[in-house]
Amino acid sequence: MSVVEAARTTRAPMLTLAAVGVNWGGLAGLIPDIKAAVGASDAELGAALIAPAVGSMIALAFAPRFGRALGNLALPLAGLGIALAVLTPLTASSPVTLAFALFFTGAAVALADMTANVRIAQLEARRRMHLQSVNHAAFSLAFGLTALGVAFARKAGFGPAEVLPVLSVLALGAVLVAWERVDLPPMDDPEDAARGAVPPLAVVLLGGLILFAGFIGENATEAWSALHIERTLGGAPGEGSFGPAVLGLVMFAGRLGGQVVAARIGELRLILTSAVLGMIGAVIVAAAPTKLVVILGVGVLGLGMAVIVPATNSIIGRMVSDKARPLAISRAWMAGLLGFFVGPSMMGGLAEIWSLRVSFAAVAVIVALIVPTVLALTRRG
Repeated sequence: MSVVEAARTTRAPMLTLAAVGVNWGGLAGLIPDIKAAVGASDAELGAALIAPAVGSMIALAFAPRFGRALGNLALPLAGLGIALAVLTPLTASSPVTLAFALFFTGAAVALADMTANVRIAQLEARRRMHLQSVNHAAFSLAFGLTALGVAFARKAGFGPAEVLPVLSVLALGAVLVAWERVDLPPMDDPEDAARGAVPPLAVVLLGGLILFAGFIGENATEAWSALHIERTLGGAPGEGSFGPAVLGLVMFAGRLGGQVVAARIGELRLILTSAVLGMIGAVIVAAAPTKLVVILGVGVLGLGMAVIVPATNSIIGRMVSDKARPLAISRAWMAGLLGFFVGPSMMGGLAEIWSLRVSFAAVAVIVALIVPTVLALTRRG
């Protein structure tokens, strides 16, 4: 299946993930301004970034039930919450109120993210094709373009009050275009029912650990590369936003390539190669002597992280039954998304004690754990 055919098949979840990318790309690019506006230290910002993790866990716990109850309406209704979530940082005036705002952001965006990923996995099972990478490429493209736009907006003197309402409208537009009411075709696999409606615990735990490490590598860089460039290496205001912008755009290219490569070499080899690249990229960022080298390292790290999450979703979805798939993916993501939010918090804590260079070195170690974990997961298949 070509990239175009895959995108057409998964238009609704793909555009929903693009709206998710608008939210996180805007937040990553505006982190220096938001941090200054609420008067947060590194440790306080890191602590505030734990709040969306809590919101996400609550949303993911209810996501399978939400999907069953609302059927085809689940995806568009969850997507509408993204447009509101984009605006929540504007309500914050202190580190505490920022934490409350990001709690609601995490819950709303995670619900939409999970609903979209389950839909993709269900379509993969029916088409017997890898579809995850092209959809996550849409997220990365939206993330990268949003962060790039924010970089130029900040250099022009605009702040969160001017930028976030624009991003909210963009997210709303993507969700409305994605709206569809087409039922999923029935499964035609005679062995599917025999696999049971409860996913194997080992698949959920090992898949969740891979997602955890992958999200740490991805989101820690999204959230802190801008500060690393502007503070550690003396970049001018606005220049730091090019870090998350490069990450998003490189991950977009990597995921488009992953859509093709996965069909040729399989998700296992793809994840193993990518984990090594991600580790190398994190080491480059940690040791970089100049802003340009940081951006180069971010690019290598982004290329490595690009396919970890989509390929892991595909592996988990293939190892469980159709009935067990929403529960398996949502529970694995409950562990994985802890990395999405714990990563930035860990970065803040290590930066407060030592430096952001040490923080990125820790990311390299965590990403390296993907290699033995994915090998253990595939032995369960």
